[in-house]
Amino acid sequence: MTHPITVLVHGALGRMGNEVITALCHDPELKPVAAVDLRAQSEYLTLPQGLGQIPLSTTLEGALTNDIPNVAVDFTTAEAVMPAARLAAKNHINLVIGTTGLTTADLEEIEDLCQSYEVGAVVAPNFSQGAAIALHLAKVAAKHFDFAEIIELHHEGKADAPSGTAIATAKEMVAAKGRDFSHSPSLRESLKGSRGAELGGVALHSIRLPGLMAHQEVILGAQGETLRLRHDTINRGCYMPGVILAIKEVVKIKGMISGLDKLLGL
Repeated sequence: MTHPITVLVHGALGRMGNEVITALCHDPELKPVAAVDLRAQSEYLTLPQGLGQIPLSTTLEGALTNDIPNVAVDFTTAEAVMPAARLAAKNHINLVIGTTGLTTADLEEIEDLCQSYEVGAVVAPNFSQGAAIALHLAKVAAKHFDFAEIIELHHEGKADAPSGTAIATAKEMVAAKGRDFSHSPSLRESLKGSRGAELGGVALHSIRLPGLMAHQEVILGAQGETLRLRHDTINRGCYMPGVILAIKEVVKIKGMISGLDKLLGL
């Protein structure tokens, strides 16, 4: 029997971090070995199902004083992820990053880190398989429509707007089309921003309300018809198959993969 892939979770006390820890404990091929969270107030994190405890630290440096894991999973903030990625790569730890808000420069640096330290990285703004398929369909449809808008809806606590998924969707649609979409701004905008943000001719609208989790609708328009592609997240468990897939695949690669769609063969 091969040894399980050992995993450190950065942002372990957050909602996504907690889901990742639970998912790791349900997969015999994976093993959580360390947890990091700035809010940690104890030295150990208790695993579900009576599976014992793992070391819990407020810093990645502190977590790496013992064993070096195979993979570090990061669901933190855009400000926290890059220092962690640099340290992990230097210690030859593969990276799975679901943190949103990363810039183009951040992604380029992660790719450089992978090349310099010969590690793998999977970076995705959304680890939902349904969202990845919806993005793929949006890219297919983009070639046949000249007008497109995106409405993304999230809970009121989401830090960034538009969402990383909405930005990635707009960029991929423009790339698939090969040019910007047609954009028709209002002649008179009674309230500034009412037409949303704009990326490559695609208008993006962000909604933040209690009762929502993560939802996105891509609306494409042509003469006499519209096409709507909508994905709804019911709970955070939907992200775990994608995260688990990324953990198992990232140890096999050297370099960065951007987006879950590539792991799904889309």
